[in-house]
Amino acid sequence: MANIPDQMLAAQVVEFKKPYKIHKVPTPGKDLNEYDMLVKVAVASLCHTDGMVTEGIMGTPLPCIASHEGSGTVVKVGSAIKEFEVGDRVLCSLTYHRCGVCADCTGPEVNRQYCPNVGGYLGVNRDGSFAEYEVVDGRECCLLPHNVSFKTAAPLACAGITVWGGLARAGLKAGESVAIVGGGGGLGHLGVQFAKALGLNVIAIDAREEALSLARECGADTLVDARSGKEKVIEEVKKVTGGQGADATLNVSDHESAAATGAAVTKMHGVLVQIAQPTNISVPFQELVFRDIRIHGSLTSSRGECLKMLDVVSRHNIKVKTNAFNGIKEVPKAIELAHSGNMQGKPVIIINQEAIENEKKSGIKMV
Repeated sequence: MANIPDQMLAAQVVEFKKPYKIHKVPTPGKDLNEYDMLVKVAVASLCHTDGMVTEGIMGTPLPCIASHEGSGTVVKVGSAIKEFEVGDRVLCSLTYHRCGVCADCTGPEVNRQYCPNVGGYLGVNRDGSFAEYEVVDGRECCLLPHNVSFKTAAPLACAGITVWGGLARAGLKAGESVAIVGGGGGLGHLGVQFAKALGLNVIAIDAREEALSLARECGADTLVDARSGKEKVIEEVKKVTGGQGADATLNVSDHESAAATGAAVTKMHGVLVQIAQPTNISVPFQELVFRDIRIHGSLTSSRGECLKMLDVVSRHNIKVKTNAFNGIKEVPKAIELAHSGNMQGKPVIIINQEAIENEKKSGIKMV
């Protein structure tokens, strides 16, 4: 491995409601915790939560390096980490230093990201992936399958594992139906592909031409245009579910009417998994009281579920729709595209071009 420089380029939140400051900062990792690793970031991705951090909604201590979606190469390993070694390609988990002793840490593995005593979340209240190097918790990261590229992997660190976790909480079996409100967005298009890989019948609901087109490309069985109005949306969903509605629904849209739409298209006694994070969620009481729709919140997922997700990505050739930008200095362009309303998929920043070129030279057909 090349020598680690004393300074690195990074995009920091230094003031709320202001653009990132892109400048040189000290490279972390000189005094590495025994459970930590230093990763040379190859690709980092922009997420909706990054905007919430910038707005000050997440209570982020400043300055803070942005992005919690990263992939890269391990360049330094803490003394207690035995699963990884220098040179490994990894997905960088945003979870940092769970306590390991609380009810969530010692309970079902699928709930471990809920640890109330967690040390932090990368890019939210600890430095994240919009940098040439980042410190990660080696107990939370995942080795990348040999055929999963850095560019595909980075958005999976949050967008991918979040929608995967929602599907896990829905508890569906092959042959059942799932509706995804926001099915053509950054999370939604991954949810469509994951659901198809799991053998589900997928109904994608969205309100943009670009999004509906992407959902179609990703294999959605049914496309429903939300602009046709709530009653028409319900009618279209019932038409393909034997008049019952979807067995479960995932809501990944923060539009004010999205949760209500999600509840309305779900069959009686079904579950609506709320993943999007609007300020308030509004669902008519009739859905809960008269139709017994259960609303289940879902926050990312656990390392165990992340490993399952990466296996599905590798085996089923899951495609992450990306819009690539070269170098940290192009982060503002990525944000501009994300806010344009015309984007398909996820904006990603190529930070280590050499790592990308090495993947191309490997001869492996990458996902």
